[in-house]
Amino acid sequence: MAQKRALPQSKETLLQSYHKQLKDDIKSMMDNFTEIIKTAKIEDETQVSRATQGKQDNYEMHVRASNIVRAGESLMKLVSDLKQFLILNDFPSVNQAIDQRNQQFRALQEECDRKLTALRDEVSIDLYQLEEAYYSSSSSLREDNDLPLCEVYRRLDLDTDAADGLVAPLRASPEPSAGPLQPAARAHSHASGPGPTEHA
Repeated sequence: MAQKRALPQSKETLLQSYHKQLKDDIKSMMDNFTEIIKTAKIEDETQVSRATQGKQDNYEMHVRASNIVRAGESLMKLVSDLKQFLILNDFPSVNQAIDQRNQQFRALQEECDRKLTALRDEVSIDLYQLEEAYYSSSSSLREDNDLPLCEVYRRLDLDTDAADGLVAPLRASPEPSAGPLQPAARAHSHASGPGPTEHA
């Protein structure tokens, strides 16, 4: 009753009309069904013939059956109106349903965040291991073109100095063609006779 008193006057009147309609429809169905049962009873002979009485009872049953169907349709419409009334005016239930859905979505979001965080950590660990393995293998198999530029120039300078050290002794050694001429010069000096050799 407290909830009804808290409702506005228009809503209170609407609920009262729904309640009255519900009672009227149920009473109509009960009364018509009772009259159909009474009509089915066989009565004693009257001034009306049995054929005429049968036709009248048949017509009355059809009318009362139609009244029952109409009352049932009215009840179905009343149920639809009550659903619409609850959807449009029952704000606490609507808010509760919205809160429940929000809680479900928040729980789903937190679960997705936990899974994404775990996946990120696993990917980070795997990536770190792959990078460590790659850099360890590349450092052991590093070639000259992978060296820094200053290291390349330093090695080139060392190679150039080593090559110059090998070429200098070769330049200082006599040529092969000068070897046979020395005996001829000695023979010429002996042919000219004894004496000191003049140097030019």
